[in-house]
Amino acid sequence: MNKTALAHYNNNGYKPEASAIKRLAWLWANALFLKSSLLPFSSLKAAILRLFGAKIGDNAVIRSGITIKYPWFLVVGNNVWIGENVWIDNLAETLIEDNVCISQGAMLLTGNHNFNTSTFDLIVAGITLEEGVWLGAQSVVCPGVTCKSHSVLAVGSVATKTLEAYSIYQGNPAVRVKSRAIQ
Repeated sequence: MNKTALAHYNNNGYKPEASAIKRLAWLWANALFLKSSLLPFSSLKAAILRLFGAKIGDNAVIRSGITIKYPWFLVVGNNVWIGENVWIDNLAETLIEDNVCISQGAMLLTGNHNFNTSTFDLIVAGITLEEGVWLGAQSVVCPGVTCKSHSVLAVGSVATKTLEAYSIYQGNPAVRVKSRAIQ
């Protein structure tokens, strides 16, 4: 039987599309301005994200304590709310359309590892949150998932597959529990 051999893990195939200097500068900027509460203004946080290549729409609300891996892979629409302690681990493009709410402590994970290989190879796939999506507090969206228009991922739930439009999902893995009727 083969065994995991993490000593042979090689991530050289993954290219974050930025120089080591830019990645280091972003690490510091993220820690100083997004992760901390030193900069309480969403507009200034959005400006800093734009400096590093993010595309941020109008009226974005960006709370404190957030971590964004690579802003150059981030596209955020208009009127988006990103709550405290959100982690956007975007090794690939992460598209957040208009009027999306990402609640406190939610995680968007675009990377994972292939547990069927001895070297635990990196797997990367983007995430899309379509218009009107709501991610509940402490929820997780896994690589390659699309949350369709106005879908809801309940508190603490884990989306491992595409969520249908106007549907509410709950659990780990998340399953559809009912329709979302907006009045």
